[in-house]
Amino acid sequence: MVLHAPPTTVPRLLADRSASEPDREALVVDGIGALTFGSWQRRAADLAEQLQQRRVAPGDRVGLRFGAAEWLDYAVAYVAVQRLGAVAVPISDDAAPAELAHMLADCGAVGLVHAGGAPDWPGGWTHAADDGAGSQCGEDRSTPHSLAQILYTSGTTARPKGVAASHANVTYGSGARHRPFRHSRHLLHAFAIGTNAAQIMLMNALLAHPAVVTLPQFTPLRFARAIARWSAGTVFVVPAMAMELLTVADGHDLSSVRLLGSAAAPLPGPVAARLVAAFPNATIVNYYTSTEAAPAQTAMAYDPERPDSVGRPIAGGGVRVIDDGRPCAPGEIGAVWMRSPAPTRTYFGDTATSATAFQDGWVRMGDVGYLDADGYLYLVERDSDLVKTGAHRVSTLQIEAAIHEHPAVADAAVVGLPHEVLGVELAAVIVVSGDAALTPTALRAFLADRLAPHEIPSRVHAMDKLPRNRGGKVDKRSLRRSLT
Repeated sequence: MVLHAPPTTVPRLLADRSASEPDREALVVDGIGALTFGSWQRRAADLAEQLQQRRVAPGDRVGLRFGAAEWLDYAVAYVAVQRLGAVAVPISDDAAPAELAHMLADCGAVGLVHAGGAPDWPGGWTHAADDGAGSQCGEDRSTPHSLAQILYTSGTTARPKGVAASHANVTYGSGARHRPFRHSRHLLHAFAIGTNAAQIMLMNALLAHPAVVTLPQFTPLRFARAIARWSAGTVFVVPAMAMELLTVADGHDLSSVRLLGSAAAPLPGPVAARLVAAFPNATIVNYYTSTEAAPAQTAMAYDPERPDSVGRPIAGGGVRVIDDGRPCAPGEIGAVWMRSPAPTRTYFGDTATSATAFQDGWVRMGDVGYLDADGYLYLVERDSDLVKTGAHRVSTLQIEAAIHEHPAVADAAVVGLPHEVLGVELAAVIVVSGDAALTPTALRAFLADRLAPHEIPSRVHAMDKLPRNRGGKVDKRSLRRSLT
């Protein structure tokens, strides 16, 4: 239940939690250290004063460049910037120099906060975050309807765009009567800083019941061991991590997990079915949202009757499917839109693109899909990647789900490639499990009972690993380039 509490800000949420539970752990980096709410508040106030001495002012944009091992410093810097009424711009430490320069220039950042060293940035200033134990910046200048953050999209279909969100947006739901995930003492994830999923985990650290634990580096073996070590009741992954976890699940105690959430990309039904077996006490939930639409989302507990659905809207949101400006009938494919229950986000400094993507509280998701008669959403494809081969429109997601049913397949992606006759032909790229062998002929024979003839890929290629962006999504542009 969500109360109609007045809008608030991130620094105020931390101040309240610090006042009521100063010694409670909020964030943990496995093997490195932890932040209590009290130490998080003290360090953020101290860093805010240092940034104020750099003349950071309300409305200024400040880049935050941190890696997975630096989550504690990142959390401190995120709140410190916002205490000054400034805007946090999270950036992963693996961003290429050109990508970093584009983001900082695009948002007009006045500086860059990092964990140490001196990133190469031609302009502004850099500031290394430290432990912070000195004087404190007393005044919190954040306001609910001012900007809290600018988060850059993954750039899988175009150049990354900055998505701006207010404090009222990112703190939506903070008036809930009960803290989320009360079944857990620890919530474990391995999302990369700079992604929307990571930002949701940061807000969970402020709002949820369990301490939020992450790893300095994800490997499936380390993650499985961390589940057992922390007796994690709640676990969040991206589908690629889930597939890797399945390769090491045997021999590890995963019985503590009550909720395993998958985010950032659709979870193939066959993979979800294997997770049910690997996590015997967990409910497997597929979450669907976007950087633009958050906090709106759909959720779907794995259901063998609807294995490929991403569910129905939760938390006051809504979903509709539109074609040529009209609502689609059940089963009819169109553009997916989602309604945000919070003040909507926007593209920073790009009013023209914002006008097409954000309309009256509705956000275009960039996906093509359909609703069934009961209102469950199914995704077909990114609208920029919709595959039409010959006279047929096909769903690469459905083809990928069928490929994942093969026991020798560890990962798979399907793309459309230019073809002289059909216009586009289907190409499947697979990662084979362990020492298993799978020929193109054998895979096509396997798919013959599961797909229509026009849905069976004419080309099959094997790779050791699929290219993915830091958000866990397959980089299909890169795949197409490698195959043409």
